[in-house]
Amino acid sequence: MNDTDDGPPRTSGKPVDPRLLRYASASRGFFVAIGAIAVAQTAVIIAFAWLLTRAVTAAIEGMPLPELAPTLGGLAAVVALRAGLLWAREAVASRAAARVQSQLRAALIGAVGALGSEWLGSRNSAQLAVTAGRGLDALEAYFGRYLPQLVQTVVATPLILAVMWWQDWISGLTVLLTLPLIPVFMVLIGLATRTVQQRQWRTLQRLAARFADTVQGLSTLRVFGRQHRAAASIERVTEEYRHETMRVLRVSFLSGFALEFLASISVAIVAVSIGFRLIEGSLTLAVGLFVLLLAPEAYLPLRQVGVQFHAAAEGVAATDDVFAVLDAARRQSPSALPSRQDTPSLHSSVRRVLTSDADQGEGQRADLVLRGVRVQRGERMLSPVGFAAGPGTVTLVEGPSGAGKSSLFAALRGAAPFEGDAALAGIDVRSLRSADWLAWAGQRPGLLTGTIADNVALGDPAPQPALVRTALDAACAGGLDPDLELGVQGAGLSGGQAQRVAVARALYRHLRSRAPVIALDEPSSALDPATEAKLWRHVRELADAGATVLLISHRTSAREIADQVVRLEPVEVPA
Repeated sequence: MNDTDDGPPRTSGKPVDPRLLRYASASRGFFVAIGAIAVAQTAVIIAFAWLLTRAVTAAIEGMPLPELAPTLGGLAAVVALRAGLLWAREAVASRAAARVQSQLRAALIGAVGALGSEWLGSRNSAQLAVTAGRGLDALEAYFGRYLPQLVQTVVATPLILAVMWWQDWISGLTVLLTLPLIPVFMVLIGLATRTVQQRQWRTLQRLAARFADTVQGLSTLRVFGRQHRAAASIERVTEEYRHETMRVLRVSFLSGFALEFLASISVAIVAVSIGFRLIEGSLTLAVGLFVLLLAPEAYLPLRQVGVQFHAAAEGVAATDDVFAVLDAARRQSPSALPSRQDTPSLHSSVRRVLTSDADQGEGQRADLVLRGVRVQRGERMLSPVGFAAGPGTVTLVEGPSGAGKSSLFAALRGAAPFEGDAALAGIDVRSLRSADWLAWAGQRPGLLTGTIADNVALGDPAPQPALVRTALDAACAGGLDPDLELGVQGAGLSGGQAQRVAVARALYRHLRSRAPVIALDEPSSALDPATEAKLWRHVRELADAGATVLLISHRTSAREIADQVVRLEPVEVPA
């Protein structure tokens, strides 16, 4: 796990980030539906004010109740319609939020896959998990409250202001002059809110990363008696998060008070003006009451936008992070975000090349050929590596610790940059997805919560139980129950058992004809000599059946099954 942090996200500085429309197509229909509902709500608000004014003035003039009944019935119908429109807005917003969350999560996963293991290795996986999980869940408030209120403001405020101006231009002018005060304060408050919200969001991401790192290394911390310091560090970051959360709430309450105060003062100015003119007789009661009922509705949408922005701020911060990843994938390649339609053709074209050895000449086999491959590790380049490995062979990579053996495997699977040429069947491996040709088992098993069978058949849409058992047998893990449920990171197995399950996963992928090349990094480091000898025998049998096997091992017994040995030496670092 890497703690790299790219700093605060770059935001568009607009009420609605245009990238939302680009990356989440469900948001387009949402805006159309919400816009239509906003127009209907505005019409209902004006109708309610007009009907209420008519009912009050008629009652004052002494109109009999039977004659008032149609007006009161219309008033009740308008109230019911307004409630129905509020329900419709909530329903549309909730469905849109769910669809946008799903689309952005899928796009985020696709972008991470397109950017590759090298990019992912320089990022903090815990922070990405928080963004894809809790962060996108916060879009519920963004779509359910903020965006509908924003659209309502854009639609309702100009229409209500126009109606007020039409009925009483003095009141309309008063609202027009006082209304900009609210957006000005909203901008100032919004800048402060976004700053503290982003700080809170970064603290939460740091807390998630710290907690994940601590849990992952807890056994080592306990051995060295450092678990208490790790717990104190988590407690310190948690306290920072509490402080940042309280700061966000403080800004939210203060901003809400400021917006309500400004709106109340503005409505009071309109009311005083109407009162003086009613006394003078220059304004009729019907017009004055109608305009006075509309005045709060003119300010209400703007006030609510400011209030709902705080509720949606966490979702906004999360989408900034998601858009940053999607933009990085788009910059890397215009087609970096693969569509579902493109994936099958990509897989089939690669597999056609890699599985057609029988129809090709000897010089055109699906050999893995490396020429002058120098892997970059940090700021230095490792020693050049060159070899050719073909189907039916076992290539053993040896060398002291730090020589770059695991880094070489990382380069082949796209997790580390390198110079030189590495081609499979004449195709540059950098243009291939490693999942299409490489079955890899590293020194860390990387097991997931679920059954052993789920871990062995990971990534297979149609797992084959019989083949799972075959892979477990070949990895010397036949005694394990495929239906055994594992905990987090494979909890429930010993280190040696977890290692063998990881090897079985790589072998299963090859046996499913999904990867012609098998790369095993120290697969026997936790095995006893007898089990190790059995594993080597099974690896040799797979190679004899047509697999291309790359093997890293410090054990001298691995030489017995190797067709060639590639020796790596560490790079001399100048003093």
